[in-house]
Amino acid sequence: MTRSILFVPGDSPRKFERAAAGEADALVLDLEDSVAPEAKAAARGMVREMLAKGAPGKPLWVRVNPLDTDWTEADLAAVIGGRPFGVFLPKSRGGEDVKRLAALLDRHEAAAGVAVGGTQILPIATELGAAMFGLGTYAGSSPRLWGLTWGAEDLAADLGTVVNRVGDRYTEPFRVARSLCLFGAAAAGVRAIDTVCIDLENDAVVAAESLEARRDGFTGKMAIHPKHLGAINAAFTPSAAEREWARKIVAAFDANPNLGTFRLEGKMIDRPHLRAARRVLGEG
Repeated sequence: MTRSILFVPGDSPRKFERAAAGEADALVLDLEDSVAPEAKAAARGMVREMLAKGAPGKPLWVRVNPLDTDWTEADLAAVIGGRPFGVFLPKSRGGEDVKRLAALLDRHEAAAGVAVGGTQILPIATELGAAMFGLGTYAGSSPRLWGLTWGAEDLAADLGTVVNRVGDRYTEPFRVARSLCLFGAAAAGVRAIDTVCIDLENDAVVAAESLEARRDGFTGKMAIHPKHLGAINAAFTPSAAEREWARKIVAAFDANPNLGTFRLEGKMIDRPHLRAARRVLGEG
């Protein structure tokens, strides 16, 4: 179960060492926004070393540079031999970009002697206005597709937005992007991962965002600072009561596999509840 995914600058081995021993369920070694253009070549070597060191119990992702830059090929050539769990695809416009990245991964995996097809893909699917019209195209794009996530800061820049929040809540264009990410992930049958919280001073904000995200169907949340991990992990960890209720639903269907709808402790239960129960138990 991946509740929290922490970004680590690709040119900071010191931050990687701390993150590897920290609370995040997974790490993203970043070659995009957190690395200046003149530092990208050196950062690729550092990321390869981080992959070699590993972080016990934590899948390691790499965020490469966007496909429309001159850096993506060099990023992949440098890191795929280190066998990252997957690649974050920024500025993704839709399923065609996933197919394009999958083809590049096929080639770089083969060149590196890595099993072809093993590297997963997680697109950041809402960083461009044009990407809003491609959320339905991820379904069936590639077996490598692990999930979808969304982003608000690059989208704000692309739209020319003055602010993307009022108080602690995203404004409507960004709420739409968030919702479309959920719908796109559901259509593709993959995980929906909530975007980062950029408020580093008010712990209540990340806690509220995390609880709302889980309520709405996201399965985890990204983070840009380790201080957010406790709230994220807590929000996405089912309570003992939730797990017990889920076990009762699964047990009822196991005992009566032909049931469609039935009554359990005064509540109507049907097949969608079974899917939700299995998800709570980490089985779906």
